[in-house]
Formats: sequence, structure tokens, C-alpha cells
Amino acid sequence: MIEKVSEIFFYSPEQPLLFTRLYFWIFFFIVLLGYGAFYKKKGLRTGYLFLMSLFFYYKSGGYYFGLLIFSTFVDYFIGKWIHEAIHPRRRKWLVALSVLVNLSVLAFFKYAYFFVGVLNGLLGTEFQVVNFLAHWANAFAGHQYNIHQIILPVGISFYTFQTISYTVDIYRRKVKPVDNIIDFGFYVSFFPQLVAGPIVRAADFVPQIYQRYHLTRREAGHALFLIVSGLIKKILISDYISVNFVDRVFSTPSAYNGFENLMASYGYGLQIYCDFSGYTDIAIGVALLLGFRLPINFNSPYKAINITDFWRRWHISLSTWLRDYLYIPLGGNRKGKRRTHINLMITMVLGGLWHGAAYRFIIWGAIHGLALVINKSYIEVRKKHSPAYSSTHIERPLYRAMAIFTTFHIVTFAWLFFRAPDLQHVSMMLQQMTGNFPIELLPQMVAHYWKPFSLIAVGYFLHWQPSYWKEEIRGKFIDLHWAWKAIITLIVVFVIFQVSSAGLQPFIYFQF
Repeated sequence: MIEKVSEIFFYSPEQPLLFTRLYFWIFFFIVLLGYGAFYKKKGLRTGYLFLMSLFFYYKSGGYYFGLLIFSTFVDYFIGKWIHEAIHPRRRKWLVALSVLVNLSVLAFFKYAYFFVGVLNGLLGTEFQVVNFLAHWANAFAGHQYNIHQIILPVGISFYTFQTISYTVDIYRRKVKPVDNIIDFGFYVSFFPQLVAGPIVRAADFVPQIYQRYHLTRREAGHALFLIVSGLIKKILISDYISVNFVDRVFSTPSAYNGFENLMASYGYGLQIYCDFSGYTDIAIGVALLLGFRLPINFNSPYKAINITDFWRRWHISLSTWLRDYLYIPLGGNRKGKRRTHINLMITMVLGGLWHGAAYRFIIWGAIHGLALVINKSYIEVRKKHSPAYSSTHIERPLYRAMAIFTTFHIVTFAWLFFRAPDLQHVSMMLQQMTGNFPIELLPQMVAHYWKPFSLIAVGYFLHWQPSYWKEEIRGKFIDLHWAWKAIITLIVVFVIFQVSSAGLQPFIYFQF
């Protein structure tokens, strides 16, 4: 009995609160039951969801819960002081302080090993990282955490960017501070999107805190559709091809031929899309049932006709954040072509570093930065010769297909650096693809891997279908009677959990 109670209420690294676990849906059902008593009273509603969100983060991140509280207090008071400050210099110092504190915390947990490794390599020293938060947890709570091990706190990259955008937007006078620290804590910690986004800006979310709860029948149907489709993407597609094919090839690429490595590259492109967009779909659906609207984060990214179009469709909340809080402050496209290209490269390389402290992430960002520079230059040349040229739409089907094909393969090539454990594995994969490609064995390999290959093919086929076709399916589901919605949902849930025999995989962006 004590063990059961401990599992329910105390943090376990092996049992985080994931959307793909039954425990989360029991938690969410309990949240909805309690929500029925508070949803009409804005203050109580906010406080209730704030407490539930804190519990969610504690169950997902353990003692790193303290970092979330720290960020909440720091940025709440700095935001308030920025708003109250009259002198421009004081306002600048305060917003700089917010950025410095937030990025320092993020840099410590995300890049400590990288910096210490570089320092030891340069000086020949043997410095070790020290996890001060673990040290304090041991001292004050009697834990036995390893103080020389730093585990990246769940969701720190996402809520750090949210709190920075809050103070910067107050400085820019785009938003006013929230009424109290509970409201701000709720904005920072709202559990559906806390650990993997989308990155929600205060200007979009805070006004909803002070609005009355409203949810139409169609919105409720849409929320359920998003949750079901998100579970299908994550468990049925992403987890299956990951466990049964992609992970095996990326771990030992030299043991597989070029065709298998190529298919693993295509497979990972689908895996990360279904994993991340699946999480986002569920997050948006869960938030909508609670009466809050989160922004769209994906829009069929592999339909992009160029790399600029890709970043308008992929991880939209991150790409727009980088644009508004990094690219534009650097000068954007206001200081000439050369400076524009430098700003694009800096933005994308730093975007790569945001994903992790490794050279492969820097290369991933640099590939996208270079592609953006080339694409921007190409668009400028085309518009000089053809003013009617559109960088977001191509009329001729053949040219459009060629553009999508080219963009898709640039993105897929970059994914190799994002996914592979190190640059040596990337090199091995490229060597296998270019030097060990037995065409005569293709029929046997397709027959051998028919299950993951079929799922990859079906996944991309559905992804490339026209938007109106997908909207028609969504509309028909929403229009169904609730009894049919419930039956379809139960059938889908039963099927996807039956096929998840290999065990549920954590979300790729769970610790970014």
C-alpha cells in the first residue's frame, strides 16, 4: 500500500508523467473532476490549475521543480519592475538581467559538460561538473543524488524561452504584467505544453487567464480529434518505426547497407515529426478541453517548397521566437544583404545549440542557416527577373514536386546530424549510402522490413495529402454523435496500446 501511494504522489525517474501513459490520463480525469468546481471562477480556476501543473512537473522532473519556481519568482518581479520603471536605462538593465539569469541557468544545465570538456582539453586539467541543485537537495532533504551528474531538467528550454519573451514583451510595451504571481506561475507552468511546447507567448496566453471559460461542442470534438490523432502519430507510427528499425540502424550503421541507412534516414524524418507534432496535438487538445487555446506548432512541414517555407511550417513557435527575439534584434534584413546572411547563420547556429551542446547540433543549425541564405539569395534573383514570383507557392505541379523533393532531402540530410550519436556515426551512414548500396538485394530487403517500411510509406503518403482532405476527415469526426466519437476513441486507444508491445518511448523533446 505504501509503495502504491509512493508511486502516485512521489517522483520516479522511471515513471514520468507522459501523455502516452495511462497514469497521465487518470491524472487528467481527476483534474477535470476538480475543474468542474472551479472553472466558472477565474481566480480559483487559475490557482487550481497552477497547483495541478506544479504537481505534474514534480512528477515529471523531480527536484528540478525548484528551478521552475525560481524562474517564476525571478521573472514575475523583474517584469513588474520593468513596467514600473520610468528611466529607459533602468528598463534596459532589468530586461538584460532577466535574459542573463534565465540563459545562465539554461547554459549551466545544458552546456556544463561541453564547457568543462573544452576547458579540460585546452588546459590538460581534470575539472568535474558539480550539480549544485543536487548538492542542495542532498543537504536539505537527505537525498543521495550524484552531485557530479547533471541531468537536463524537463522542459527547461521551453519555459525559459517563455519567461524571457514575457519580460522582453513588457520592455517593448507589447504586454502588461499579470495581476499576481499565481497568474504568472500558471502561465509558466501550464501542464499540457510545459515539457515540450509549443512555446506560448504572454501576449497570446495571459489574456485568456482573465476570460470566462467557454468551449463549444465543435471545439470539444476538435480537441478529442487532436488527442486521438496525436496518440496515433506518437505510439502507432513514431514509436513503432523507432524501436523496430530506425534506432537499430542509427546505433550501428556499419552493420547495415546503404539502402537500410537511407531508409532509416527517411524513417527518422517521419519519426521526429510524428513524435513532436503528436505531442503538440495532444497538448493543444488537452488545453482546449480546459478552455485555453494554444498556437499551432506544425503545418505539414514536409510539403515545404523551400527551406524558408519549411521553417514557416516546422516548430512554428520556436522559429517565430528565434525570429522575433534573436534575428530581428541582430538587425534582421535591415542592414544589407551581407549582414542579413550573417544574421540568418547566427540565428540558426544558435538555434542548433539550443537543442544541445554538441558539434552535431551546430552543424545541423549551420546546414539550415546556409540553406536559408542560399534560398533567400535565389528568391531575390528570381524576383528581379520575375516580379510575380512567389516564394510560398508554385503553380506548375512538376516544378512544385521538384521543389518539395529537394527541400525534403536537404532537411533529411540535416536530420542525420541531429539524430546520430556523434559525427563518426554520420560519417559511417554516408559511407554506407554512397559505397555499399546493393540494388540487387532491394526486393529481399523490402520483404524483410515490410512492416516498418509500409508504415513509413503510409505515414508520408498521409502527410502529403491535400490539406482539404485532412480537414474533411476532421470535420466528419467532429460532426459525429458523441456516442460514435467515444466508440472510435476507445477502439483507437485499444489498438495503439495493443501494438505498443515494445514499451512506450519518451518524447524526443522531453528533455530539451
